[in-house]
Order: sequence, then structure tokens, then C-alpha cells
Amino acid sequence: MTLIKRGLVLGTTAVAVVTVATVSVSLHPKTQALLQDSPKDIVDEVWQLIDRTYVDATFNQTDWQALRLSYLDRSYTDREAAYTAIREMLDTLEDPYTRFMDPQEFSNMQIDTSGELTGVGIQLSQDEETKNLIVVSPIEDTPAFDAGIAAGDIITRIDDVDTAGMDISDAVNLIRGPVDSEVSLTISRGERTLVVPIVRARIEIHPVRYESRFEEGLGTIGYIRLTQFSANAADEMRDAIRALEQESVDSYVLDLRSNPGGLLYSSIDIARMWLEDGVIVSTVNRQGLTDRQEAIGDALTDKPMIVLVDGGSASASEILSGALQDNERATLVGTQTFGKGLVQSVRPLGDGSGLAITVAKYLTPNGNDINEAGIAPDVTVELSEDQQEELRSDRTLIGTPSDPQYVEAINLLMRKTTAAAPVP
Repeated sequence: MTLIKRGLVLGTTAVAVVTVATVSVSLHPKTQALLQDSPKDIVDEVWQLIDRTYVDATFNQTDWQALRLSYLDRSYTDREAAYTAIREMLDTLEDPYTRFMDPQEFSNMQIDTSGELTGVGIQLSQDEETKNLIVVSPIEDTPAFDAGIAAGDIITRIDDVDTAGMDISDAVNLIRGPVDSEVSLTISRGERTLVVPIVRARIEIHPVRYESRFEEGLGTIGYIRLTQFSANAADEMRDAIRALEQESVDSYVLDLRSNPGGLLYSSIDIARMWLEDGVIVSTVNRQGLTDRQEAIGDALTDKPMIVLVDGGSASASEILSGALQDNERATLVGTQTFGKGLVQSVRPLGDGSGLAITVAKYLTPNGNDINEAGIAPDVTVELSEDQQEELRSDRTLIGTPSDPQYVEAINLLMRKTTAAAPVP
């Protein structure tokens, strides 16, 4: 299966701060002008792309050929009418991750993941049945994170606009806005309804943080927190591991909690830093063709490690944690992960708009399809609402003795070290 690295998106499709890269394709100026003047051609271009690459060959039990004839039989007065028709056509797939973006939306999505971003720092998903807008995770050190937005929150209003049945693209456009302007999000969290004002900001993202820590009876721990799989994540992870190896750490805690995902090949590159051999992930398209990625004998360390996960660990986070778990390289601690096992390819269209298409699903090394199921940790440690609120309100407590999941990770490492100690 031929897949373009930079065009594969594993993070959730709709983001208030975009964290994906796109396929770079240039079109001949005459071709672009022709498509701009012919809205019907854009409709057919989208139909053709879905027809060739969409993961479900039944198109959600839809007669895709008849649908084409129906939409091409219409007259479109302008591009906006064509865009409305395209969104209607895609709605028949009932796939929140396959979506059309008008030129402005597509331009917003092409923000370079290695640079500065503008927004509030929320990644969104949409429930297939209820159409609720669900926060996959806030990105750390962003206005949304600082305001207390949490994974699993349901956004019910954006300012004064009800989000019932709202398309993700429309929600993202409402959440975005100029730096220093304010947006108010009404969220449903369990039994509570909260109104959260957030000031938009320009955000520079460094996805990796690390430090060495001495633990009595255990030695030196290398603690690494990875917040997303952006274009610079692999380079920063490599630097972190090498620096910690220079400090002769004895074991590692890799923290993937609230990491909503990102780029497919970023997760594969990082998995190879921890695995000497074994399968990392398989991607399967509708023809059943499998692209299997494996470790290449290039691991930077073989020291014991614990991986922390939770309900905000999604997509690329699940690829990495699933690879480490199935290959018995690490023990997973925390709670069930989000459960997004689909891959999107982002394609530019002739008039400057774009299309995100679900082109494949991925399987963990043991062949598990985790979409809508997630990955169960080896050791479950639930946090109470009070504990979650404490960690949200003071993020300096994450990965410290005030963090119960981190404490369990340290205890597990101690037990592993004791069990592995030679008998006198």
C-alpha cells in the first residue's frame, strides 16, 4: 500500500489548533483555473477520490455510483453550492473523520506542525451516533489546557451558538479567532455543565519534556512526557533518550497521557527508538493490502520502562503504546485509551479546498483492531475527580509523588528491579 508520509493523519480530524501535516501537491495554473470556474468538477473530484481510496468498499452500504449520477445531474450556481453538495455526499458515509474543507479551512489545516500555531489548543472528535463534539485532549501549555478543558468534555455551545448536530469544521471555525480574543465554551462533564472562557493565543509547541530523577532503592529514572506526535516529535524524543542515556539512567517512565496523536510516521520512528525488533503496526486498506512497519535494530536503549496512558491517549499514542505492550517491551499503567484506529490522508483539491479521507485502519502487532475499543493498560489506576482536578489545576504535579499513576509506575519499576536482582 502506497502512502505518503506527510499526508497521513492519525490525530483527530477536527482540531482547534491544527497538528497535522498535509500532502504537498501542486496543480498546473490552467487546471486550477478550470476547476475554479467549474463547481461541478470539484464535486466529481471529491467523488473520484472517495471512490478510489475510501477504506470501506461498501461506502457505508451506499450505492456510490448512483450517488455520483445524482449529484452530477444538479446545476451549481457557485462554489458554495458545490461545497454544500459535497458535504451532503460525505454525510452518507457517516464517518466523522472523512470531511471536506473549503479553501480557508484547508489553509488553516496546513499550519506547519513544527512552528507556531494560533488557537486555543483543543483536538476534537465527533460521536458517530449523537454527533456530540467531544474533546479528545487539550494540548499542554495552551489556553484550553490552562482553562481546565479535559479529555472527554462535550462542547455544547461555542459562545452563544448551540453545537447540536454541528459539523466539526464549523465548530473549529467558531473556536478559532484572532490572538488575544476570547471564546466561551459551554461543556458537559458528567452531571455538570460548565462555561469556560478561553483567550486565544499564539502557541509554540515542543512536544517532548524530560528529566532524570533519583528514586531511593531504584536508582535514576528517566521521565519523558510526550504531548503530541508532531513533525518535530521524533527528533526531540531522540535527543531526550540520548541525553538521559548520557546521565546513565536505570529505567524510564514514558508519559503519553492526554496525547491526542498526530503523524503516523512520527509514532513509528519513536517506536523504533525503544524496540530492537518486532512489528510496530500494520495498516490495512479496503483491498486488504497490509503495510507492516517493523523495528529495524536501531533501539537507543533496552532499559526497563513503564508507559502511562489514559482516555486522552489517542491514535498515534495508541500505536506506540500498543507496539510496546504487544512486544512486551513496556508495562502500560493508567486507564483505557481513546480508541481511534483509523488513518486519514489529506488531499488538496483543484480550487484550493481540501479533503481528509479515511484510507486505512491500523492493527497492533498482535492483530488487535482498537478502533472504538482502545487499549487496556496492564495495570489500571483510576483517578478520582478531585485528583484529576488537582493535576489539571497545577500541571507541575504531573509525574510527581502527587500523581497516583506515576507513583504506581515507580512502584512497578521497583518490583521489577527487585525481581531481577541476582540472588546472593
